[in-house]
Amino acid sequence: MCLILVAWQSHPDYALVVAGNRDEFYARPAAAAHWWQDASEVLAGRDLAEVIGDAGTWMGVANAAASEWPGDSRARFAALTNYRAPSEKRTDARSRGELVANFLRGEQTPDEYLHRLAGASNAYNGFNLLASDLHDLWWYSNRSKSRQPQKLKPGLYGLSNALLDTPWTKVRSRVGALCEVLAADRGQFGSSADPYLQMLADEKQAPDWELPNTGVAPEWEKLLSSAFIRSPHYGTRASTVLRVRHDGRFDYVERSFDADGKTGEVSYEGQLNVTRDTRTVPAPR
Repeated sequence: MCLILVAWQSHPDYALVVAGNRDEFYARPAAAAHWWQDASEVLAGRDLAEVIGDAGTWMGVANAAASEWPGDSRARFAALTNYRAPSEKRTDARSRGELVANFLRGEQTPDEYLHRLAGASNAYNGFNLLASDLHDLWWYSNRSKSRQPQKLKPGLYGLSNALLDTPWTKVRSRVGALCEVLAADRGQFGSSADPYLQMLADEKQAPDWELPNTGVAPEWEKLLSSAFIRSPHYGTRASTVLRVRHDGRFDYVERSFDADGKTGEVSYEGQLNVTRDTRTVPAPR
């Protein structure tokens, strides 16, 4: 994904709210969010391109088996953005999408997984990875100065193709928009995901003086500066909203796009296993 907005333990009804856009070339094959046949506990989109490593995804949820509790399962969420640094890109690097898939299908806690990954992260081009079991939310980037995973406090976060909360224009504006949409959300699933999707559909580009300098051509910096990207060959392929209640009940809505506009929409509701209370905010109004 290229824009991820997160509200962690910041709403009376939800432990986690995520709204994100995946930007990619339209010609790259991918499947919309679905329950995977080869890992039935995983709900996520899937990259179908030929890559080095395992076929992966950009965002998903799962109830992965926990070996220490036979017959039980553990809720999992993960999402990924690429770190934009074209001069550092290696053609022999493994697919970053496998980082999300491996966590969703695995048994480790988020901190265990990310600390182990930190020792092998040079196998990948630059990335940001968010991982949670609904008890804790962690972030790790192999381009951060510390190169160490960070446990996130309750709050609102924005992540694009730089480090967490880097104040790019679209990150600042969409975190502010998320705050407004979240405040109006009364905790009802269904059509109430629409305000989040509309928030992600903002095509306003940053003024020239606010564009970052990541090493791509200026016209690309301009194109990539909006939350929702549209061009003849590259743009926002999917907008996704995930809301998880404190008891683990969730809804997952994804709209797909190509250069001509919306191509489809899928929605799911389900239950993630929460083995202890995650509530840290006041009771519902």
